[in-house]
This record gives sequence, structure tokens and C-alpha cells, in this order.
Amino acid sequence: MAKQPPKRPDATAIPAADKGEKLHKVLANMGFGSRRKMEQWIEGGRLKLDGKVAKLGDRVRAEQTVRLDDKLLAREPADQTRVLLYHKPEREVCSRSDPEGRKTVFDSLPRLQSGRWISVGRLDFNTSGVLLFTTDGGLANALMHPSSSIEREYLVRVMGKVDESMLERLKSGVELDDGPARFTDIQEGGGDGINRFFYVVLMAGRNREVRRLWESQGTTVSRLKRVRYGEVFLPSKLKKSQCLELPQRDVDVIYAMAGKPTREVASVSKREQERRDRFSGKGKRLTGRRGRWEH
Repeated sequence: MAKQPPKRPDATAIPAADKGEKLHKVLANMGFGSRRKMEQWIEGGRLKLDGKVAKLGDRVRAEQTVRLDDKLLAREPADQTRVLLYHKPEREVCSRSDPEGRKTVFDSLPRLQSGRWISVGRLDFNTSGVLLFTTDGGLANALMHPSSSIEREYLVRVMGKVDESMLERLKSGVELDDGPARFTDIQEGGGDGINRFFYVVLMAGRNREVRRLWESQGTTVSRLKRVRYGEVFLPSKLKKSQCLELPQRDVDVIYAMAGKPTREVASVSKREQERRDRFSGKGKRLTGRRGRWEH
């Protein structure tokens, strides 16, 4: 009697983890764009999986190769992440490249052997302060989504006469070109005469919203700095154009802010670990509720 050939395993019986993740999801998490945009790239034939043109619905495992426009994509382990806190200076753009040749925030970031840095939101050209970057596109998208309701706190220097009735209007809400807007909190930050400092809090970050709110009251913003994003504060010792990789304890807080299960932080060099310790101090966090920073 002829020996029967071994049966092929039933694809439906393979555990989901062994099948890998949907290709469009992997690409979105690498920061190339939304899942819908990645589906369009796949439909357009721009992706190859193990040398073959990818199709919608394809899954990719860790050992497989992915090429975009015939360029090999290096991927970080799916269960690891990296998060950067960057002190953005004025006069840097938040895009990866600028047609006018201006410096971008990505120019100052450490190079990655795999994956790429994804910006969590943006800051205006003339605004400085806290800007987060991560290698996890899912985390970045969750932090930026309006449903996350994450506070953004700014230190603002205002030129012009400011009285209590104006502050009440700014907290109760004013109508801007793109709809109503308001500060959820305003606190005096010092100064006198025509130049006064205020700490203001927003629950979202529409284009130039802080400046436009003050301008709606006939005042001018002469300086703007974001000092807090959710529970992430700008360390007082972190100079402009410097960045700091966040340790596991702070990354855990950031994932909790986004409402997502945390991931393991990728290991860093001894030199970077020493920088972490200098900025945060032994046993201290870079996240949480603290007093406001000096301006």
C-alpha cells in the first residue's frame, strides 16, 4: 500500500500569532501613514512580501522581508518601543523635510537601525517646548486622537491689556474661524505692564489655537512654549534641541495616557542610560504632576 503524503496544516488552525500581523497595520505602526493609506499603497503594487507583490489582507511575520518601492524596510521587534522627549526650539519645522530648506525637528534625533521616529503631533515654527517621538505608530495615533482628551499646557507671554473679563471669555469659549475654542485653565505666570506671562491649558491642539485665542481678544503672543503634554513635563535641565529617551517607568505612563497596553522599552547604550539618570535622578520620574517650570 502506497504511503500517504503528510497532510498540509490547516491554515485556520495556525495560531494568530504565528500568522503575523496584517501588512497594512504593520506599516501604519511604523509611521508611514494611516491604515487606509497603507491599503492604497498595497493596492498600487508598491509593497513586496518575500519578493512577491503584496495583496490586501496579507500578513507578515517577523522573519519575512518587506520592501517598499523595492527598498528593504528594517523593522523593530513588534513587542518593543522607544519614546523620545525632545525640547523643540523656535524656527524648526515638524515635517520630515522642508521645501524651503529650513531645519526640521527630525534633524536632531538619534538615528535608528530599524523603524523610524514618528512625531506625536506638531508645534508651530515659532513655538518651542515638549515634543514626543516614538517608534510605535499605534501609540502616536492614540495619543493624537481627539478621544484621548490629553491636556497640553503652554507658557505664553502676552503683549496687551489683559483683565479678568478677558480671561473669563477665554475660559468660557470664543468663536474662531474653525469653530469654538477655549482654554480649560489659565493661571498667572508673572510679568507686569504690557508683557505678562500665563500658563494656559488646552484639551486639543488645532493649528495655532493658543495664538488665535489670544489674538481674538486684541492681544499678541510674543512667546509660546509648551511645558507639558499630558503627564509629560519638560525637564528644566533639558536644553533646546536636546532629546532624551524615556525609561520604562515613564513609557508605561504614556501608554496609560493613550489607553493602550504598554510595551517593553528597547535597550539603549550605556551613555544614553547615564543621560537618563542625570535628567530624571535616581528613582524619580519625568512624568506626573509637578510644579510649573520657571520661564
